[in-house]
Amino acid sequence: MHSMTRNLTAILLSVFLFGTVASAEEIAVIETNLGLIEIGFLPDKAPGHVKNFKDLARKGFYDGTIFHRVIPGFMIQGGDPNTKTNPRDVSGYGLGGPGYTINAEFNDTPHSRGILSMARSQNPNSAGSQFFIVVKDAPFLDGKYTVFGKVRSGMDIADQIVSARRDRRDNPVERIEMKVKIVDR
Repeated sequence: MHSMTRNLTAILLSVFLFGTVASAEEIAVIETNLGLIEIGFLPDKAPGHVKNFKDLARKGFYDGTIFHRVIPGFMIQGGDPNTKTNPRDVSGYGLGGPGYTINAEFNDTPHSRGILSMARSQNPNSAGSQFFIVVKDAPFLDGKYTVFGKVRSGMDIADQIVSARRDRRDNPVERIEMKVKIVDR
């Protein structure tokens, strides 16, 4: 009887542990001086973009970059390494990347409030590291930019960022730096 109880305990413990591991999900936590933004990913919609973002975050690529473009009623944009290597020269903001580009993965997820999407130039296959978070529904972007995540918590922080005082180029006057970590939830 003791052996059967031990085996049953081992089986239940294994099921519990496996279930816990199987339900773990990787998310991004964007830490700013204003607070945290937690992002859930959409790997079924844009697997290459999700992998790229996670890889860059794990390397510390985003750490020390800023939200360099904020447009009220639209979005906040960040992820440009030029914002940390030359923080006083705002003329280069929006032009930097990781040294490579990834192909577009346009999908049917609408650009609604809280969506994480990849910034790019006029070339659809020019995305690299810059991303944006939509603060107001933007259906005119649907099918033209790759959606790869959604804010799980912290939209109040995104709202504070988009409301920051900015210059005529939509750069926040005060630097809003970020650190991005990938964690299990």
